[in-house]
Amino acid sequence: MEKKSYSINEAQKLLENYCAYQERSHKEVVEKLKKINIIQIGIDQIVGNLIQNNYLNESRFAKSFARGKFRIKNWGKKRIIFQLKQHQISDYNIKIALQEIDEVQYIETLNLLSEKIWKSSKESVLSKRKIKFISALQYRGWEANLIYDQLNKFEKNK
Repeated sequence: MEKKSYSINEAQKLLENYCAYQERSHKEVVEKLKKINIIQIGIDQIVGNLIQNNYLNESRFAKSFARGKFRIKNWGKKRIIFQLKQHQISDYNIKIALQEIDEVQYIETLNLLSEKIWKSSKESVLSKRKIKFISALQYRGWEANLIYDQLNKFEKNK
């Protein structure tokens, strides 16, 4: 099957719609342009236009990403940072994005998530239950000190 070729103007419109649908990182936009066989000069021109017309904004993407992954997927800051770095977001914008997460809400979410994970564990051997608990929270990117604080809380209440 032959791939459709796009002019710069067609690709520009296509990417404007792509970016208008949801926030995108620069990396996602460049990958999309490469996928539709746009040459590097065209990519640079289109990305420049998207930034100039405010379709593409790294800071806005990072903030939206951090808020969404925290609220919807209950990710901790470590996982959010890792994923933002995968999107090639600057350290400065990562720092700004993490400020979108309210500290009180962060701890409340951890408390609820921890309780849910602890209660759902069917493991009868305490050491195995602890390992599963720790692993589940680490996978979601929660900080080790917070995980162990939660674990200590459950051990005292058993």
